[in-house]
Amino acid sequence: MRTKPIDDVLIQSESDDGAGGDAAGSRRLRRRLGPFDLMGFGIGIVIGTGIFTLTGIEARDHAGPAVTISFALAGVASLLAALCYAELASSVPTAGSAYTYAYATMGELPAWIIGWDLVLEFALGAAVVARGWSGYLGKLLGLPTAWFGESSTVNLGAIAITLVLGAIATIGIRQSARVTNALVVVKIAICVFVVIAGLFFVKWAHLTPFVPPARHAGGGTSGLARPLSQAVFGIAPSAFGFAGVLTAAAVVFFAYTGFEAVANLGEETRRPARDLPLGLFGTLGISALLYVAVSLVLVGMVDYRKIDPGAPIASAFSAVGAGWAAVLVSIAAVAGLTSVILVDIVAIGRIGFAMARDGLLPPGIGAVHPKWGTPYRLTVAMTAFVALLAGFVPLSALADLVSIGTLFAFVIVSLAVPLLRRTRRDLERPFRVPLSPVVPVLSALACLYLMTNLSLATWLRFAIWLVAGMVVYLGYGRRHNRLARQERHAAVPAPRPASAPTGAPVSH
Repeated sequence: MRTKPIDDVLIQSESDDGAGGDAAGSRRLRRRLGPFDLMGFGIGIVIGTGIFTLTGIEARDHAGPAVTISFALAGVASLLAALCYAELASSVPTAGSAYTYAYATMGELPAWIIGWDLVLEFALGAAVVARGWSGYLGKLLGLPTAWFGESSTVNLGAIAITLVLGAIATIGIRQSARVTNALVVVKIAICVFVVIAGLFFVKWAHLTPFVPPARHAGGGTSGLARPLSQAVFGIAPSAFGFAGVLTAAAVVFFAYTGFEAVANLGEETRRPARDLPLGLFGTLGISALLYVAVSLVLVGMVDYRKIDPGAPIASAFSAVGAGWAAVLVSIAAVAGLTSVILVDIVAIGRIGFAMARDGLLPPGIGAVHPKWGTPYRLTVAMTAFVALLAGFVPLSALADLVSIGTLFAFVIVSLAVPLLRRTRRDLERPFRVPLSPVVPVLSALACLYLMTNLSLATWLRFAIWLVAGMVVYLGYGRRHNRLARQERHAAVPAPRPASAPTGAPVSH
């Protein structure tokens, strides 16, 4: 439970060699990003799977037209967490975000758990989205489903896009920012188009009742598919009603998780004290507005029971006879999912870089390329890992793991704010969470409650991943990390000076 001193964190992010030297390359990332770059990265990962897929799935299965409320509730929970992220990110601008904050406040073991959790979150998210990208592209261009669909044995489309974007992420952060910003412009333009064009096809009959009455869900949500809260309190499995709205909110929270990637770029931000809060709140505000507006138009255009979960927005325009609009939406979906994959890969590299610099992972794999200024070894390795997952493993059943992993990280970040205020009152805080510790505690409770609305199967898979992480930590990280080496060095007594010949001076 040893903690990493905040001063060490700040020195590492500013020094040329925060890990004590590495022949393979520098250990410092380069500050090249401004507030609009950060918003581009944030919106690039937030506006993607949630708006192009989850809207239809959750409206049809859990919330009906009230999926709009689900997006709003998830947005409020995200705002509370974003306030906590903004204080910590502006005070401790470094790579690793939640992992580093936990290391500085709660201890090494919680930090490892969070870091391991975030690797799962971003790697799995990138793989899921890569498969979705492949499916959208296949439908748009009429490509063979044997290579570009969920039914494919080897999803070549998913592998190809992962490798291309991994190369961009490896070459440099500025190159990644330019590609992401261009894709974000396309996505925002199409989302605005969906809202404006879709309003002409909205039928108020589709919005009534706005919250469908709760009903027994039958075998579809029994056993391990039941939410944890229903299993613990003996509540009968149900769909729709307010319980369905909350279940949908827990799942669509996945849509907002991208703003966390902004905090991971603190060490590459030119003026983190100002730019990080702007990037975080700009990302969340724009994304929440687009989610609520698009989801409202979607359920107004089509009866929620008839929504196509695979491509809900495109199919909605097709259903009302606007096939040309469906093509535009499909193009936007391809662009939107592309930026999600790219930012996921960038975020994985920064988390792994922070863990390797601390010695919890072998330091050599976290080397920064002298020309590109990126953790190239980690980025290449994780790109290959994501490509394998995306190419060979159907991941639809594991998508909820992204939500539970992120919610767990948000709980830790929320609790870190009051803990750090107590232990480091002198730390300069360019941004401060209002009404602390009330707001951080509310954030933690909101995230915990959303976690209880995820299925037992999701909790079980999450527990298995954490156990695997503990094996890695106990086998390597616990003994080889920097703090452990410093403790061992401090415990070794200084060598006594050798006895000198009579009359000779003794050197001290």
